[in-house]
Amino acid sequence: MSKLLKVAGFLLVGGLLAFLPLRWLVARSSPMPEDLGVVNGCFQPCPDSPNCVSTQASTELHSIAPIAYDEDTAVAQQKILAILQTDPSMTLISQTPTYIHAEARSNLWQFVDDVEFFFDEADSLIQFRSASRLGYGDGNANRQRMEAIRKAYNATP
Repeated sequence: MSKLLKVAGFLLVGGLLAFLPLRWLVARSSPMPEDLGVVNGCFQPCPDSPNCVSTQASTELHSIAPIAYDEDTAVAQQKILAILQTDPSMTLISQTPTYIHAEARSNLWQFVDDVEFFFDEADSLIQFRSASRLGYGDGNANRQRMEAIRKAYNATP
C-alpha cells in the first residue's frame, strides 16, 4: 500500500511540475488587447466575467467609483505615475497628457492585467479600468488593486 501511495504522490508532483511551466508560459504570452484606450471619453466595457472593474461600468459587479482631483491634470497624472512606479508588479506601457496604460503582473503565475487611467478634465475625475487578460475570475485582485491606488492617491499631498 505504501508503495502505491509513493507512486501516486510521485505522479501528482510530476504532473504539477510539468503543468507549472506551461501555465507560466501561457500567462506570460497573453497578447495585449487591441481595443485598449479611450474613445470619446470612454473605455471599452468590461466583459461579462468578474475579472474587470471600471469607473464607467453600469453593473454592480464591475462598477467602481472614480477618483476626484482638484489640482492641475498634470499634477494628478504625476501622482498616479509615482504610485505605479512604487509597485514592482507594474510596468508603464504608454501615456499621453490625459491617459495612462500600465500592465500589472501577478507574482506567482505572471498573469497580466491591463490598468488604464483617463484624466477627465471636464469633471476633474480620474476614470480607470483594470481588467485581466486571461481567465474568468481574478479573486477580486483588480478591485483591490484599484482601491489601493485610490487610497495611495488620497494619502499623497
